[in-house]
Amino acid sequence: MTDTELPPRLTHLTFHGPLSEVRADALVARLTRRAPATVLDIGCGWGELMLRVLEAAPGSKGVGIDLNGEDLARGRHNAEARGIGGRVEFVEESATGTTRGPADVVLCVGSGQALLDPDEVTGDPTRAALGALRSLVAPGGRLLFGEGFWQRTPTPDELAAMWPGARVDDHQSLAGIVEAATAAGFRVESLETATEAEWEHFESGYLAGTEEWLATNAGHPLAAETRDRVDRHRASWLRGYRGVLGLVYLTLIPVD
Repeated sequence: MTDTELPPRLTHLTFHGPLSEVRADALVARLTRRAPATVLDIGCGWGELMLRVLEAAPGSKGVGIDLNGEDLARGRHNAEARGIGGRVEFVEESATGTTRGPADVVLCVGSGQALLDPDEVTGDPTRAALGALRSLVAPGGRLLFGEGFWQRTPTPDELAAMWPGARVDDHQSLAGIVEAATAAGFRVESLETATEAEWEHFESGYLAGTEEWLATNAGHPLAAETRDRVDRHRASWLRGYRGVLGLVYLTLIPVD
């Protein structure tokens, strides 16, 4: 079975998260205001935001870390197509205990868990992730930290509809994340949260390519299991975390 016969994966997404073009442009402008020379992307996926930072900061160099080889290959292809392949490295490795920093700009959007060994974490994992990130940001640099938070406490029915084993303590409040950032040695330059429209665009794009495939491959050997997976994901969003799970983008300044 060739790759062209398989259900596509995330082909309709520019960013792997609820992030609009308008917000991405504003984030890139803020992060490149001080002409960074180095960029580090933790849990980069295909590294779209990192590539845009590199494009906006001529001469800068970047490193993206992730464990998904398919996403990393997509990032390398995109970098070459945009003429910046020589300025960026996509590395397939764990971010736990990484020594890739410090960097002038560090990106960690939805990937704080990648920095942690779950067997060694005690207390608040968000604070632990921010503590690990603090050592990766160069003096005077910036950290873009994206993290999920509960907009309100989910009900038992909503938790049951989310990802397997979802619990109230999987996330904390927005205030709790900000307090964890300041406790880890950062000051908050900017705080912004994903809108409902950004979430809808992301969730639609997350499934769109696969839905197109299902519509024209109903008799494919993988169709039934793919349809079940897609339907479960959409239900987990619509019945579980829609309007309950938020995502904050914090631009953080390390305290000297």
